[in-house]
Amino acid sequence: MKIIIVGGVAGGMSAATRLRRLMADAEIIVFDKGPFVSFANCGLPYYVSGEISHKAALLLQTPESLKARFNLDVRPLHDVTSISPEKHELQVSFEGKVRTESYDKLILSPGAKPFIPEIAGLDQAQNVFTLRNVPDLDRIMAHLTPETKTAVVIGAGFIGLEMAENLSKRGLAVTLIEKAPQVLPPLDIEMAAYVKNELIASGVTVKTSASALAFQAAGREIVLDTGEVVTTDLTILSVGVQPETSLAQAAGLKLGIGGGILVDEHYQTSAPDVYAVGDAIVVKQQLTGQDALIALASPANRQGRQVADVLAGINRFNRGSIGTAIVRVFGLTAASTGLSEAQAKLADLPIAVVHITGKDHADYYPGAKDLLLKLIFNPHSGEIYGAQGIGEKGVDKRIDIIATAIKGNLTIFDLPELELTYAPPFGSAKDPINMLGYAAMNLAEGLSDNIQWHELKSYLAQGYRLLDVRQAQELEQGSFPNALHIPLNDLSDRLSELDPDQAYIVSCQSGLRSYLAERQLKQAGFTVKNLDGAFSLYQTILPEKINYV
Repeated sequence: MKIIIVGGVAGGMSAATRLRRLMADAEIIVFDKGPFVSFANCGLPYYVSGEISHKAALLLQTPESLKARFNLDVRPLHDVTSISPEKHELQVSFEGKVRTESYDKLILSPGAKPFIPEIAGLDQAQNVFTLRNVPDLDRIMAHLTPETKTAVVIGAGFIGLEMAENLSKRGLAVTLIEKAPQVLPPLDIEMAAYVKNELIASGVTVKTSASALAFQAAGREIVLDTGEVVTTDLTILSVGVQPETSLAQAAGLKLGIGGGILVDEHYQTSAPDVYAVGDAIVVKQQLTGQDALIALASPANRQGRQVADVLAGINRFNRGSIGTAIVRVFGLTAASTGLSEAQAKLADLPIAVVHITGKDHADYYPGAKDLLLKLIFNPHSGEIYGAQGIGEKGVDKRIDIIATAIKGNLTIFDLPELELTYAPPFGSAKDPINMLGYAAMNLAEGLSDNIQWHELKSYLAQGYRLLDVRQAQELEQGSFPNALHIPLNDLSDRLSELDPDQAYIVSCQSGLRSYLAERQLKQAGFTVKNLDGAFSLYQTILPEKINYV
């Protein structure tokens, strides 16, 4: 059997190497129009700062090494220009010559390309770059001369944040511009607020709700829709990616959402014997069953292996993806899995939300750092829709656990049952994941009623009274306007100060003490709701609403 793979890196090379392990006699050819077929594209931003000091570390395999180990015929700088599915042929251009190549099976793994918005003056700009591959990296590095002092990153998604961090660490004054009202749009806005604060604290100028209207002076000036003009020596466009499907479209393959290639559960396209994997295909969002584009390395690698299994006769299915991602922003880690609160609402799912704070390991052991975790779930069935985490350490572990729980069809009722490793340097006897489950169960079982930060204004307008149960000295760091203050430890002795006919919203610093107050007040006959995330979360997302002494 002759199998041709168009495109290397995650999906293509995973398919090629798996195919060789399963089909020793198959003829396997990999065409890639770039000079490198196996490189760590997720590591490219870290070479900009020097954190990855040797570019060779980014080049994982060469055609020679792949030939020696796997007997693969890997051909870089070979551009497949057209496919004739009915003839089982394709046209390949190399060094100015075009040849016809036949195939028995064809796997397309063209990946995704940076989305380039239509901006006036962009075609005249000489200092604007995107980052997708090693040649892109080389062009950026060539522009980073000692005279390059300022940089603008347009787009505050995962890659944009990584580039902002690494350009800053290189010593450039960085401005980050994002059209959305928040950085890191895949996260919910209150979680993203912590990332924005970290960027600002690290010296990055952040401009949200702003977009570039035009480039002037050969790219040295950027006119924003706010009327501001930003000067820059270097600009990185990072406003998202789109499937690279021009070849598939020209071949008549059926496309779907966002121009992605439509495939069945075995990765077969609309053409016989033509398969596709990676960032270019439409997948099912596993939690909603809806079509989605999820451009991430882990699914692409899995898909490459699975399509190889299918071609080798193993009955493997594409179950879909949930979209698990993580980013480091200076001293902070932000991660998410599954659906955000906003996405769950758009899908019209029945949802409840809970935020909890904890430590990455036992708080009495030196070096413990704060964690903030958010869980989105079905309050009736306990199905977990998604989670997000923010913190210095330990975020990856907790979000990975939730991602595993989602893939394993666990519910909120299973989270307290998880027996996770514990010793003081590594975790807590009641891990934040266990606590997340307990808090979610309290909501599902009616032991607690919470409201979200964005609902507080509405509830106060309805006549609820805010009760702050923090200690008096904590109020020196900020307080809610017009809130009643009774420290938790004094609450039982001061119940007479509360009106039994008045409905209350309780808050503390992080949410634990307010839950304790909620339980105490409810058992005393009061109508009470708990402000989820409490003062800490509210202050982060709405600092202008806080009174400061």
